[in-house]
Amino acid sequence: LGSVWRGPRAGASVALTFDDGPDPDTTPRVLDILAAHGVRGAFFLIGRRTAAVPAVARRIAAEGHDLGNHTWSHRSLWLSGPGETGRQVIQGHDAIAQATGTAPRFFRPPWGLTNLALFPSLRRLGTPCVFWTVQPEGGRAAEASVHISRARQRAGPRDILDLHDADGVPGAGERLCGALPGISAGLRGAGLGLVPLRDLL
Repeated sequence: LGSVWRGPRAGASVALTFDDGPDPDTTPRVLDILAAHGVRGAFFLIGRRTAAVPAVARRIAAEGHDLGNHTWSHRSLWLSGPGETGRQVIQGHDAIAQATGTAPRFFRPPWGLTNLALFPSLRRLGTPCVFWTVQPEGGRAAEASVHISRARQRAGPRDILDLHDADGVPGAGERLCGALPGISAGLRGAGLGLVPLRDLL
């Protein structure tokens, strides 16, 4: 356990990960695209959103994608004391497990921000803290074509790509759905395999 930024072993593979869902509109579209391209990703779900649309979370698990915990309400852990940190982690974990019947294997903190109270909770749950090495969206206001070119130019073997299937940025979900086929094709065209996060790690 501990913190992970990329795959530890040699090999020309990368993993696609998705934060902030499940979104009742965007996430099913993302799942359709991944299925059409034979890709299994990792979805770092917000507990409160999971509880609101459990059927979408169940579909993620049923289609063989990895489940990750992205806290209960996406609160910054820099603004959370030990008690609130534990609540965010445990309630998020439990909401995902209850909705899907499967406990999340991984954890990712909102905005990548951690505190010292986080890691004892993660050790108790047995979930490593997974960050990322490439974020193709950047500020996420860029067009889909920019996401595609960033992914191809910046990703290399063992990288973890961070994408968002739900967000407060207007149009972000639409841009992701427009970019995802090109991201997948571009990475494969660069000789990189797209593997589940559990296999990369």
